[in-house]
Amino acid sequence: MATTEIGRRIADVDVTDRGAVLQAVGGLSLVATLVLFLLNSSLTAVPLLVTVSTVVYGWGRHQATTARALTFVATVSTVLVLGLIAVFVFVESIPAARAMSDTVLGVSVPGLGMLTKTSEPFWAARDKVFSMVPMIYGTVVTTLLAVSIAGPLGIAGALFIAEIAPDWAREVVKPGVEILAGIPSIVYGFIGFVVINQYTFDVLGTSYGSLFSVGLVIGLMSLPTVVTVAEDAIDSVPDSMKSGSLAVGATDWQTMKSVTLPAAFSGITAAVLLGVGRALGETMAATVMLGHSQNLPAPLYDVFFNGETLTSVIASQYGNATETQLSALYGAGVILFATVAVISVVSQLVEWRMKRNLEGDG
Repeated sequence: MATTEIGRRIADVDVTDRGAVLQAVGGLSLVATLVLFLLNSSLTAVPLLVTVSTVVYGWGRHQATTARALTFVATVSTVLVLGLIAVFVFVESIPAARAMSDTVLGVSVPGLGMLTKTSEPFWAARDKVFSMVPMIYGTVVTTLLAVSIAGPLGIAGALFIAEIAPDWAREVVKPGVEILAGIPSIVYGFIGFVVINQYTFDVLGTSYGSLFSVGLVIGLMSLPTVVTVAEDAIDSVPDSMKSGSLAVGATDWQTMKSVTLPAAFSGITAAVLLGVGRALGETMAATVMLGHSQNLPAPLYDVFFNGETLTSVIASQYGNATETQLSALYGAGVILFATVAVISVVSQLVEWRMKRNLEGDG
């Protein structure tokens, strides 16, 4: 019996050692693959093949260890890829930032002119003038219009699906909303170009391809995302909270207003912010519909102006852009990246504050 136990322990040690060796080989080969890929080497496939072989062998012989290693690699890879994208976009935008530098208190600040130049010409590739002010204005206008449509309607739709609709209606409406979320943006853009642009031009007398039309279409595109995420948040509220409210005499509407919505507020906020992200990053619909005017409207509150957004200027000009103009398009990407990062931080702060309030700590 003692001999058998000793043999079993030795076998366990051997398995652990083999798993550690396997992780070391896989990790080193993965790092070598990344380094050779960044160096644009033709030998990248060799360590990649070693990595794949190690994973296949490990999954068959040391599945638990391999699974932990894969989840770790997936997490690190996500952060690493995000960091590399951010660094690449920032580095590529440096030439345009130098060309559009501006002075503050006698100090030259690269790229400041992209955000402060408010006089024409705003965008002139030959003169190396690349002001992002009109594009930022167009992005803000279309995003606000989209959120003003998708936010209230999305929350109302989610509340109807989760709390009001009968079962047969829920089984029809919810899949329908999810199908709408899967329609390609180019389809929305084409319908908007043919139908909505023409309607606003003929009936309302607006510019063909106005920011208003684009904001309307993007709002409809963002609506399924807001509905789906908000409905999941509302549906996750414990039934005990709702039952307790109803037990003390509250009506269904009072329960939804005073219990369900506050309890699901963090999830609803996430849904709206996802809608904002969808509106900020929408490219094809805006590119197809907009008139692509890199100017500010006069007066400034004219949302029926055929302006430009940050995403549409990238999509419409990257094919013919060279040198500094291409760098300026990367600059637009930096602005978008920074905006999305700020929105993500704000959403985390809102969720933290709401969680603290619900727990009674503040």
